[in-house]
Amino acid sequence: MTNNRLEWQSLLPDAAPYEALFAAAPELAPITFSAIQPRLENGLTLFCHPQSRPRMMTVKAQESRAYLSVIAEAVEGLLPERDGPAGGHYQIEGTTAHFIPAASGPFSATSRCQFHEWIEPEQLFGRAALLDGQLVLQPGVVHQLNGGVLILSVRTLLAQPLMWLRLKQMVNEGMFRWISPDESRPLPVAVPPMPLALKLIIVGDRPGLADLNEMEPELVDQGLYGEFEGELPLTEPEEMATWCAYINTLADTLSLPRPAADAWPGLLTEAVRFSGDQGSLPLCPEWIATLLSEAALYGNGPLLDEQAFDAARQAKAWRESYLAERMQDEIELGQILIETEGEVVGQINGLSVLEYPGHPRAFGEPSRISCVVHAGDGEFHDVERKAELGGNLHAKGMMIMQAFLISELELDQQLPFSASLVFEQSYGEVDGDSASLAELCALISALAQQPLNQQIAVTGSVDQFGNVQPIGGVNEKIEGFFEVCQRRGLTGKQGVILPLANLRHLCLQPQVVDAVREGQFHVWAVTTAAEALTIITGVTYADEQQPSLLGAIQDRIAQVTAQERRHLPWGLRWLNWFNHG
Repeated sequence: MTNNRLEWQSLLPDAAPYEALFAAAPELAPITFSAIQPRLENGLTLFCHPQSRPRMMTVKAQESRAYLSVIAEAVEGLLPERDGPAGGHYQIEGTTAHFIPAASGPFSATSRCQFHEWIEPEQLFGRAALLDGQLVLQPGVVHQLNGGVLILSVRTLLAQPLMWLRLKQMVNEGMFRWISPDESRPLPVAVPPMPLALKLIIVGDRPGLADLNEMEPELVDQGLYGEFEGELPLTEPEEMATWCAYINTLADTLSLPRPAADAWPGLLTEAVRFSGDQGSLPLCPEWIATLLSEAALYGNGPLLDEQAFDAARQAKAWRESYLAERMQDEIELGQILIETEGEVVGQINGLSVLEYPGHPRAFGEPSRISCVVHAGDGEFHDVERKAELGGNLHAKGMMIMQAFLISELELDQQLPFSASLVFEQSYGEVDGDSASLAELCALISALAQQPLNQQIAVTGSVDQFGNVQPIGGVNEKIEGFFEVCQRRGLTGKQGVILPLANLRHLCLQPQVVDAVREGQFHVWAVTTAAEALTIITGVTYADEQQPSLLGAIQDRIAQVTAQERRHLPWGLRWLNWFNHG
């Protein structure tokens, strides 16, 4: 059981190679946009070029102020200087109106780039109104940006399709036309259109851009596309230096203190928790801004030290822990039955991640999975599926698990058992295949009549060859089971089995790491279902020279088959012997 056991150092990102870099990190100079978003910067450069044909560009990014402001700042640095006046003013005399180009005036450009999370049509296009019988024209954002770039969130356009159609028309035509606010009454004055050289960047997430593409399929073909990359791959020390400089740049932009040298290892841990990968550093400006601003509330020096970040992190975890603690209380009070000691045939602790709408934090908790086997025709009953509580991915995982077991047994006839698998005390929908390894262990335990160690929880999915595949939420799952064990008292034999491929995703809380360091809790990483079964049962999975799980199942099948033969009429027994003898 020790071959697959992880050392505590594997449970956290390794900050040791970056000690010298972190010591100098507070003095790193600000970094350019192209250093962290080279692909997007290339697209924006082409889009902002004076000779660029596309008038519109879509950018995949979050539709928040933090993202829009970063993109707008990059565009500002790429736009060329204006080579002449843009806009002017209107001269209205009686029933006629004239547009006069001018460098200054109510309808002259005042900025080169603006972004808006939300905007109303009147704010965007301006307003034509009658005051005391006189036509009054009020400029909008499009007039302020004549010759520049407008950045809008996609939800603004999807929610206001008429505004989008008018904006698209004027961007493509390069002309602004006034319309009457009252569809039943035209403007009393024929107002001539004015030239409008406006470019549009639409920012949104994938679902939003997909909806826009469905509404405007030609936009993808005619416009440019870019993505705000969410992570920076960490393969070389230079990439860590780039990330540190990026943090400093955002801190300077927000007028916040930079992180001190001793704060960077903790920042790396928080970054891996957010990205979910030890090889990826998050570039989300919103997350970084929140992290820095919350730490600044606890800091009192020119730099944000480790203590400030720790205080902010602990306070945030405490504020958001009520729901998770109540779920743990239910287990501790025996309202949710979870075994963490002893051995049981056909019962195992699976691991789930719970996410509630409106709650900012996902958390893990163990789920008791049980399997009952009885004489039958080889049918596997997925109770969750039959009760319409199991999703399609869960059903797929169940079928793959069954296919693996039947293949392993190498049967030339139907399995003489039926099995029933269920998530006990589960009253909501169950989906995903991350419990298929645990379900397989419970099934094999029930078939082999070999008990499973209840001190060990299992997570992971399996393929048809018995390989264990990575799953999501691994940190939350481990921490959820650890919390149950810690409340009841650590025995030194408790732990979690997880896929080896999830090793790079590990970034556990300090109390879990300390328990593993002291030998009070364990984490095992496996690549096959056979390894997991050996750990949780203490019995070899398959071995012709000694007792094994597979051998026990085959012996039980042979025993049941022999009993069935004895109950057959004499003639059929003779025929069966002839066919198989």
